Amino acid sequence: MNTLTLSRRALNLLTSGSSLPTTSCLSASPSSFVQSSHLSTIRLLGRDYPADEETNVSAHLLKHTDRLLHLQKQHPLQIVKQRIVENMQAKYLWNNRSPLFSHYDNISPIVTRAQNFDELLVPGDHVSRQRQDNYFINKDLMLRAHMTCHDSDMIRSGLDCFLTTGDVYRRDTIDRTHYPVFHQMDCVRLFSTWELEEFAQDPKNFKAFADEGSPADPNIQSCHTTEAVKIMEYSLKSTLIGLVQSLFGRCKYRWVEATFPFTYPSFELEILYNDEWLEVLGCGILMQDILVKSAVPKKVGWAFGLGLERLAMAMYNIPDIRLFWSEDERFLKQFRVDNIHRPIKFEPYNNYTSRARDIAFWLPANFVENDFYDFVRDKLPRDTVEDIKLIDNFSKGDRTSHCYRLTYRAWDRHLTSEEANHIHDTLATEVTKIGGVVR
Repeated sequence: MNTLTLSRRALNLLTSGSSLPTTSCLSASPSSFVQSSHLSTIRLLGRDYPADEETNVSAHLLKHTDRLLHLQKQHPLQIVKQRIVENMQAKYLWNNRSPLFSHYDNISPIVTRAQNFDELLVPGDHVSRQRQDNYFINKDLMLRAHMTCHDSDMIRSGLDCFLTTGDVYRRDTIDRTHYPVFHQMDCVRLFSTWELEEFAQDPKNFKAFADEGSPADPNIQSCHTTEAVKIMEYSLKSTLIGLVQSLFGRCKYRWVEATFPFTYPSFELEILYNDEWLEVLGCGILMQDILVKSAVPKKVGWAFGLGLERLAMAMYNIPDIRLFWSEDERFLKQFRVDNIHRPIKFEPYNNYTSRARDIAFWLPANFVENDFYDFVRDKLPRDTVEDIKLIDNFSKGDRTSHCYRLTYRAWDRHLTSEEANHIHDTLATEVTKIGGVVR
């Protein structure tokens, strides 16, 4: 058993009673899990950016920023992206000729806080703004947390109907369905009043915007008429049902009311998958304030966003999100198909044993779990941690101790118990470099 004795500045990590044979107790200073906090510059996509007290991008993350999996031909994420683009561009044409929706998939992920939050009407105290959930390059710049952050710029550039695809970054837990880098597709469609008129019951008297002083409907934005919202909602939902059925075939689905800062009303679309309801996307009627600030106050519209990994995992039975980053031929060759619409079922090429080890520590006042997860990803090799779960929460006086169970499994080879012990000991050793002492 390994035990780390604390320095005074360090976070005291003590053993909690675990039934497993290998338990490490760690200590580190409150800010020591954030390894980028001492850097003066961050090298990102071929350019240096000044670092400051807000910097929290991790070394593990930086290795992924130029991979662009959604652009790699015959990669499962690229296949899903292409199927969605083809569906949208084939079904919706301008004057029955050219595609209505344009598509952009190589936009830089470096954005300002204003782009990521303010322009989407995210309140200043909204939970999504927290440092623990985002990757900040410095106090001014960050790695985008969603593709929606580009909508305002695209609209200001004169686009009415467009799709955007790219890599997005969020700090999160470690398990089979979460990864700090994933891929999203966003879609916006705007309408002028005359475009909605043809679907109105009385086109000559149709109005998209409510008259001042009209009775308010709490289920829609006060500036819109009920009829305009019904027309847009029908357009949105019929578009998405068609899209989902093009990916999964005929399936049961349901709409669930949701809440997003940038749309109202808002919905999530779920499908019945393996006898369980699976959320596949979020959508809604764009907040009019966004359009006003984007210089198109006389237009209305809808938007939706979806995660490519979530869809690909369901469509191709991929059991672990880490596999998308694999360069193993046994994974990649299964998606080299002549027809991207051909059914593909991922065939696992291993049944490697998992190895569980525990780690326990006292928490500092400002401890953030995502700091610890990033530290683990940085210090342990090749995404060998499959899962981390909190298994014990113990308080004594004004101190709290957490015990986490780390599950180790490599997807490209068998991981022996001795190797798992060595990897787990590596984590303890790395902690000594930030204030702990192994004895």
